Amino acid sequence: MFISFIEADELLLLTERTAITAADLLNDRVIPSFDEQKVSLLRILTDRGTEYCGRPENHAYQLYLGVENIDHSRTKARSPQTNGICERFHRTMQDECYNIIFRKKIYTSLAELQLDVDHWVHSYNRSRPHSGKYCYGKTPMQTFFDSMHIAYQKNIDSIKQDADFGFDFVNSSVS
Repeated sequence: MFISFIEADELLLLTERTAITAADLLNDRVIPSFDEQKVSLLRILTDRGTEYCGRPENHAYQLYLGVENIDHSRTKARSPQTNGICERFHRTMQDECYNIIFRKKIYTSLAELQLDVDHWVHSYNRSRPHSGKYCYGKTPMQTFFDSMHIAYQKNIDSIKQDADFGFDFVNSSVS
């Protein structure tokens, strides 16, 4: 079983790790989630797993990022601290979710497990205050919405930068 993060309240449990699966998740779930918030996904950080990295000219995930003009950063090899927030989340999820729900119930399907994980993720992101970096006692969703103006500014800066190369999306008009 593998975990894929879709959006703040959604975490998808998967049975396979492939470049196609990763690209499909971005296309079908992640980018639409950002679009709903009117925020563009400009950059993504992944580990160096084969589902995310390969020859750019024939790797489904890399090709998809290129088509969508999303910058791809990768963590340093064998250095989980370069993705510390995600690594800490995995540990918290193990301690506060899996260690508890697997003691309470025997799951007969991935869908059944997905429901309990969804409930935990919703609570983690919307009810549980976090004391870590960036949250300062707020929930992750409060932090996300409080910082939305920064994301909008980055989008505007990106659009202005594109305009410098001959694509003016800010002041475009039809004559």
